[in-house]
Amino acid sequence: MTSATGPSDVRIATDPAARTRLWWEIGIVLAVTVGQSALYSLLSLLRASLRTTPIGQQQTQLNPNRDAEVLWNVLYQFLGIVFGLALVALVVYLLWEPGHNALRRIGLDFTHFGGDLGRGILLAAVIGIPGLGLYAVARMLGLNVAVVASPLDAAWWTVPLLVLAAVRAGLTEEVIFIAYLFDRLRRLGWSWWAIILSTAALRGAYHAYQGVGAIVGNFVMGVVFGWCYRRWGRIMPLVIAHTLLDIVAFVGYPLAAALWPGVFAPAPSPTVTPTPTPTPAA
Repeated sequence: MTSATGPSDVRIATDPAARTRLWWEIGIVLAVTVGQSALYSLLSLLRASLRTTPIGQQQTQLNPNRDAEVLWNVLYQFLGIVFGLALVALVVYLLWEPGHNALRRIGLDFTHFGGDLGRGILLAAVIGIPGLGLYAVARMLGLNVAVVASPLDAAWWTVPLLVLAAVRAGLTEEVIFIAYLFDRLRRLGWSWWAIILSTAALRGAYHAYQGVGAIVGNFVMGVVFGWCYRRWGRIMPLVIAHTLLDIVAFVGYPLAAALWPGVFAPAPSPTVTPTPTPTPAA
């Protein structure tokens, strides 16, 4: 059953000028947000595959330091999160219509927080547990680079910044990949499954810098999240699930690397693949 204020509550644009404007808007939004990041991510994977070092012996870092000096590093990281959220705000602004609250229409509010939280936790478990297994298998097969998270003992503010980064990633991906693109592509007359599959493919490309396993895992995640949004009409459960997944990845990964170094720890003296994404994938 779909919420009355969910993704079905849009009208297909029939006026040629309106359709042209929608295509231009989608192109511009993707060019400055997740589309740009997906292109850089694919190029990063291509570059990694062309190196003499096998992909399985390479690594990439999540949330890398931005400056050698601690104070400036914290400031730059915090500002990066703020400006990333500004892009989310821009997309929400584009979804806003006179007389209609965009946040309520896409379900990014706290009116059903109890249910949203329960669904988010369930989604995180459904996606996260198989996803962890897929990552481990891809690492053992040499299809994924080693993903290195920030060390947790760097300073007291490390964990709070990682949590904020997880919130930023959850909002960025779910609001743009799901809420925004579902709305705009539906107005262009796309079928629901065409929207779900195309946005899932874009999500997979967005994480391509991590390797083939990440592409497959995030494509499946995109399909599941897209189906859930179509059914529930609320983006909040998806944001909660994504944020929980990234908190576990950012904060729990160093522990996993210590417990299972053969699977999660990077290989000795690896080739480091930078993550050149303006809105870093996670």
